[in-house]
Amino acid sequence: MTAPKHGKIMLVGLGPGSHDCLTARARSAIAEADTVIGYATYIRLVKELLDGKEVIKKAMTEELDRAIEAYERAQQGKKVAIVSSGDAGVYGMAGPTFEVLFQAGWTPDSSIEVEIVPGASALNTCAALVGAPLTHDFCAISLSDLLTPWPTIARRLDAVAYADFVVALYNPKSGRRTRQIEEAQRLFLRHRDPQTPVAIVKSAYRPKQRIEFTTLEKMGEADIGMLTTVLIGNSNTFVKHGLMITPRGYANKYDVEMGRSGAREGETAGKSLSTGLNGWLAAIHASGKSAAELARQYRLPEDYIAAVLSEPLVIEAGDEEAIEA
Repeated sequence: MTAPKHGKIMLVGLGPGSHDCLTARARSAIAEADTVIGYATYIRLVKELLDGKEVIKKAMTEELDRAIEAYERAQQGKKVAIVSSGDAGVYGMAGPTFEVLFQAGWTPDSSIEVEIVPGASALNTCAALVGAPLTHDFCAISLSDLLTPWPTIARRLDAVAYADFVVALYNPKSGRRTRQIEEAQRLFLRHRDPQTPVAIVKSAYRPKQRIEFTTLEKMGEADIGMLTTVLIGNSNTFVKHGLMITPRGYANKYDVEMGRSGAREGETAGKSLSTGLNGWLAAIHASGKSAAELARQYRLPEDYIAAVLSEPLVIEAGDEEAIEA
């Protein structure tokens, strides 16, 4: 039999810090809470909403302590809001809190309810300030090595640089961590054009907001700190009229002019590209090239190419794809 709920932990994402970007549910969760717990800087972001509440401020490295405090109060039947900037599930307090809860034997059927209240993360709030850099595939990597070994971070940086992702770098630099951003630049320059656009956004949507456009080559000269998010474009990203744009890929399929558009020769609207999976499979089977030659041509693992070539060529009918627009 499920135990009745009596305490509650709400993991509240505050977004970038501006009250205009705070969601209605985040506001109501804070209003609902008896206790609000968070890093002192995050508490200051919502200080106007905390009248009459127990407020517990913790230092930057005391994430587990915040989760333990929340659990103890929830056990007493209190409603507790743990606040994080951005989204609580993106480098925020959701993960550490669940680790503490699971270690204590908590389950979703226990007497303590847990709710994650989403908020806009630095990745998309900073992107909104500089244009549309995330219109195609992207990822986020934190340069903080407080909890993650540097070789792990470096492998991830090298992999995404090679794979041509747009990348958002979180925690790029602090007073004591100054070399990590230099090593990230070094790894990216192994695979990317030095003129690749980079946007540096500091304190997004806060009073000291600062935006700077630069290039991968000159990124080290920019003002980068702990409150900065670094957006590195892919091979197609460009900056025009003060906006950083990553094309979605429509030019690969359509002739686009003002007032009209149509599919290019050999392409069909709503269907995969001629160089999509079906077209590519047909091309490599017909090429007569070895797996090693094709691996070099397409920059793909040779064993993957060999496995594909070893299978009978089966071309499936292309389904229409739903594309967000």
